[in-house]
Parts: sequence; structure tokens; C-alpha cells
Amino acid sequence: MADKFKYQRVLLKLGGEALAPPSGVGIDPGRAEDVAKIIKGVAAAGVQIAVVIGAGNLWRGTTGIERGMERTTADHMGMLGTVMNAIALQDALEREGVATRMQTAIEMKDVAEPYIRRRAVRHLEKGRVIILGAGTGNPYFTTDTAGALRAMEIDANILIKATKVDGVYDSDPDTSTDAKKFEGLTYIDAINRRLKVMDSTALSLCMDNDMPILVLDLWAVNSLLRAVKGEPVGTLVSH
Repeated sequence: MADKFKYQRVLLKLGGEALAPPSGVGIDPGRAEDVAKIIKGVAAAGVQIAVVIGAGNLWRGTTGIERGMERTTADHMGMLGTVMNAIALQDALEREGVATRMQTAIEMKDVAEPYIRRRAVRHLEKGRVIILGAGTGNPYFTTDTAGALRAMEIDANILIKATKVDGVYDSDPDTSTDAKKFEGLTYIDAINRRLKVMDSTALSLCMDNDMPILVLDLWAVNSLLRAVKGEPVGTLVSH
């Protein structure tokens, strides 16, 4: 059935806010279940899915840095926050009957497998959803960059950044009535315009390795399913 889909192996990049309650802070098990159901609908069709998740709902390193915290310390706290989110998402997926494996870039054997590229690919080939926590395992790199790196490593067809906005705009659509949505962008345009697609390191990595990025609204009905079918959804960033 997956042969009918344009993208048969995807890296799904989620912000930590996807699991948060309306306040935007913490983990809402109900929200995690909603995300799990969306992923299940695509995985059940035979599409191979790897997930990288952020930790903005639990910790933002800039908060600590502004108070004098070392960047390395703040980033390590953020990596641990992504692991908490990954555990919550894994639990929600498994309660939906989805076979999952969780791997972390920082080794913690009692919680998850260590990230090993060949093992991750093997899990995908067996139809398991893999959740990749702890970013790249290194400070100074965002989970956007982790998503770009892992997408390349697992030979994904596309990196899908799922947000609560239906694409990339030239200004904030929440505050600007004349915000223009881009149907498509080049990497260079996204970098030069300083559009909030992904950070510049992640964009450059995708550009250098020809990894397309699709930005879409996770919560729009069937948006993720439509995206993997190749239907026009969100904003595509490519060459």
C-alpha cells in the first residue's frame, strides 16, 4: 500500500508544544494521544516514520542563558527534556497499538536504546515507528538540526516539520492580516529572508544534501497523510 505514496520514509520533526496543554507548558497525555493517532494513521498505511521531538514545552535553554547559565548546561537540560517527551509519545503510540522503538543520542540504557543508525533503519524496515530523543547528543545544536541530521542518516525521502501553522509566511499570520503564504521556497530564500522554517544550520545541512523540507499544520485534518501522498500541503522548501 505504501507504494501509492510519494514519500515512503519520512522524518517527522515535532516541537515539544505538540504534547503540551493549552498553557503550552508541560505534557498533556490527551494531547500525546492525539499526536499518536495522527502518526498511527500514516504508519498503518505502510509509511516508515521516524520522529524527532523538541522540548519547548518543558525547557527553553535561552531562559537559562539569559540568567547566566552556561550554554552547554542549558542545552543538556533541553536534551533531557526531549527524552521525557519521547517517552510520553512512545507510551501514547503503544497504547494505540503502534509498534515503536525509542533511541537516544545520550546513552541511558534503562530508558531507551542508544541511537545506532543501522539499528534505526532496521526498525523502520520492520514497520516500527522510531522516536529519536536527546537531539544530536551535543550542545549548540537544536532539535531542528537533529531532525535534519537524522533524516539524512536514515535515508528519509523528506523531512516534515509539523507545526500549528499551515506553512511558511513572510510575516506572522497571527499578527499580520496581509501575511503571505509561500507554496514553495528555495533553501537560499529561506535562509536569506530569515524565515522561521528551521534554524540556519539545519537549512544549510538540508541544502547541502538535497533533503526537501515540508512545513505543515499537524492539526489540519489528514494533513500528514495528504503530505506523504504528495498532495499540495503546506510549504515545500527545496532546490
